[in-house]
Amino acid sequence: MTTLTDTAERFRSLHRGGTPLVLPNAWDVASARLVEDAGAAAVATSSAGVAWSLGAPDGDRLDRGRAVDLVARVARAVRVPVTADIENGFAADPAGVAETIRAVIEAGGVGVNLEDVTYGEAGPALNPIEDQVERIRAAREAADATGIPLYLNARTDIYLLGIGEPETRLSASLERATAYLAAGADGIFVPGTADPATVAELVKGIDAPLNILAGPGAPTIGELAALGVARVSIGSKLTAAAYGAARRAAEELLGAGTYGGLAGALDYGTLNRLLSGGR
Repeated sequence: MTTLTDTAERFRSLHRGGTPLVLPNAWDVASARLVEDAGAAAVATSSAGVAWSLGAPDGDRLDRGRAVDLVARVARAVRVPVTADIENGFAADPAGVAETIRAVIEAGGVGVNLEDVTYGEAGPALNPIEDQVERIRAAREAADATGIPLYLNARTDIYLLGIGEPETRLSASLERATAYLAAGADGIFVPGTADPATVAELVKGIDAPLNILAGPGAPTIGELAALGVARVSIGSKLTAAAYGAARRAAEELLGAGTYGGLAGALDYGTLNRLLSGGR
């Protein structure tokens, strides 16, 4: 029988520079099953996609309970490892982050993304590096105490938020990566840049698997592999693409009264099979 420890170790082994783990992020059980059925080696949730599907905006606006419940439902529905995007830990302090980590593991998750941004009335703000180190340390200690080798992917949003002058962002990201790894992170996620030269410098400067956020305009998976990237995800883009297709089809139906936007839809039987245990 496969244990959660086995699954966690399997997920950890998938992070190899040059042969990246490719994650088309899911947002609900159906999308998780579709991603698994398409051949993904693991399922990663999208925090934005999960929030939208549950009627909340992204940015630490979804409560921990509902987010973790989704992780549990996905983990029960798929056979591959599940990693959860937990935003800023759904908590105001390190103790709360630790509580979230324990809940994710209990739900069947074997990995998390933990970002270094806090959302307030003025918008997102980068956490002081010392504060984020404490949050990561608390997450690591909480995971280790369960005996499950949770993969902790520490995210820094310097590029994504455009923090500082452009020429300072690489060194600032590397500084945070070094501190986060020392605090117990297993990998580093740097969304906001897919520039090949920058990615190459990040791979060179980070002594751990590097996760890049990709999408239209980014290098191909093969090109990112050649740069040494270990993990490629697409965040909320798959969710947005699905909702975009739904909006276009609805507008066409309500406007022209035609059905072209429904072409290419998955058939009823396929979806029913995926959600009834069919493989």
